[in-house]
Amino acid sequence: MNQMNAPAPLLRSHLPLPLVHVGKVREMYDAGEGRLLMVASDRVSAFDVVMAEPVPRKGEVLTLLTSWWLRQVEAGGIAHHALTADPDEITAILPELEESRSQWARRSLLVRRTSPLPVECVVRGYLAGSAWREYRDSGTLAGEVLPGGLVESQRLEPPLFSPATKAKEGHDENIPFVQVADLLGAERAAELRRLSLQLYEMGAEVARSRGILLADTKFEFGESDEDGLVLIDEVLTPDSSRYWPRQDYAPGSAPPSLDKQPVRDYLDSLSAWDRTPPPPALPPPVVEATTRRYLEIFQRLTGQSLNEYSPPTFLPGPAD
Repeated sequence: MNQMNAPAPLLRSHLPLPLVHVGKVREMYDAGEGRLLMVASDRVSAFDVVMAEPVPRKGEVLTLLTSWWLRQVEAGGIAHHALTADPDEITAILPELEESRSQWARRSLLVRRTSPLPVECVVRGYLAGSAWREYRDSGTLAGEVLPGGLVESQRLEPPLFSPATKAKEGHDENIPFVQVADLLGAERAAELRRLSLQLYEMGAEVARSRGILLADTKFEFGESDEDGLVLIDEVLTPDSSRYWPRQDYAPGSAPPSLDKQPVRDYLDSLSAWDRTPPPPALPPPVVEATTRRYLEIFQRLTGQSLNEYSPPTFLPGPAD
C-alpha cells in the first residue's frame, strides 16, 4: 500500500476550539452555531485498552470512509448530521483552525449537533463476536432464544437487529428489542430497527460487490429539531463493522477481519498480559500490518486509494 504524502500520525489533537468530549479514538470540539468538529486520531484500542502506539492513517480512513458511505446513505433518503469533510471548507467556516491544519485535515468531519439516542443499533448478518459467544454458551442473543444448531460465523437470514447499551467504559451490553421500546417508545424503536436494517442491507450489498462480507455493524442515531431521526457518528468503518474477505469465509470458524486484527492477534499471543492498562508495546511490524489492513479496506470499498480520495462536502452549493 502506497503511503506517499502520509501525514504524521496523531495520538491526540489540540485545537483552538472548546473541547466537548474525548473518546477512545476521537476528540469532539464545539464549532459554534450548533456544530461539532469530530477529529479521528490514530489511536487504536483492543480489549477496551488504548494502545500507546498510533496506527498511521487510521483516523483518515475512519473519517473519509464515513464520508464516502454518507454519499450512499443520501441516495437512500436517510438524513445524517454531516456538513463537510473538505479541509478548505472547514477552514472557510472556522478560520481559527488554519494554523493547526496538519492536526485535523482529512481526519475531521464538521457535523450538526443532535441529541444522541442512548442505544447502539447493531445489525448482525452473521453469528460472530459476542453474539456467537452468548449463543454458544446459552443458545440465546440478549436473552432471546435463537434457532438451534447454528455454528460460528453462520449467515443469519434475515439479518438480526441486535441493539446494545452505550457503555462509557468497557463493553457495550446486548439488550432485547423490548428494552429499546421501553427506553424510547415502540414507534421510535421500530423506526430505529427499520433504518438500521436498511443501512445494513445497503452496506452489505456494496461490500459483496467488492468481494467482502459485512458480518455485522453498528449505527448511532440522534434527534434533530429540523430532521427528526438522524444518522450520526462513524458509518460502516472497520472500527464500527466486522468485514471479512469473501474468499476466506467458511461457516464454523472466524475469518480474518479487515481491521485491527493484527493488533488483537499479537496481544492474544502474550500470555503475560492480563488485558488491563498499561498495554504492552506494539512492535513496528504489527503497527504496519494494521495500517495496511485499514488502507486495504478503504481501497476495496471505494475503488480509490486514500491519497486519491477527495473529502466531500454535504453543504448546498451555489446552484442548489
